[in-house]
Amino acid sequence: MQSGAAPNAIRTKKYQLEKNTFTGIALAKVWRKDWWMALIPLVLFLLPAVFSFSWWWVAGAILVTLIFVLLRSAQVMGVTQMEQGNPLFEKLSYEIDSRQILLKRNEREGMALTWDMIGSVERKGESYVLWLKPPTDAQLPGGWKGWLAKNFQAPVFVMMPFRIFNNPNDLKLLESMLRRKELIA
Repeated sequence: MQSGAAPNAIRTKKYQLEKNTFTGIALAKVWRKDWWMALIPLVLFLLPAVFSFSWWWVAGAILVTLIFVLLRSAQVMGVTQMEQGNPLFEKLSYEIDSRQILLKRNEREGMALTWDMIGSVERKGESYVLWLKPPTDAQLPGGWKGWLAKNFQAPVFVMMPFRIFNNPNDLKLLESMLRRKELIA
């Protein structure tokens, strides 16, 4: 854990992200961005039907596409089952200042997210969703494993519902901080 938050930091109540909420938001993000990838197996397996039509080609294309969609969705949902993903789903409180966001399990344990680790912020209903940046090319393995890791990664985010803030001023301060960091419009 890095140095503590500043004395004027925004402190929140404890919050635990539910696995179902994470899965829903992450799957929506993946399929909004990568919907076209499901067309690749569909088109590839329908090509033979163009030259020699058979319902078997059509059924096979639909089946392979469905398997691709299920595997990609299972990959995203797997984040909730992996041991490395457990810190995302623990009951945490946050201390937010101009340098970092401290995710605290208790007074002694936690981790820090610096602002440069956050790629973007969305306002979803009554909460902020802070999307973490994906790993850089230098952090990924080389070769085809690196290509797979880059193109089929699961999004990771931190969710901060408005109800965890102690007062409306903390929420306004967070929003102004996000605007200064150019993370939200």
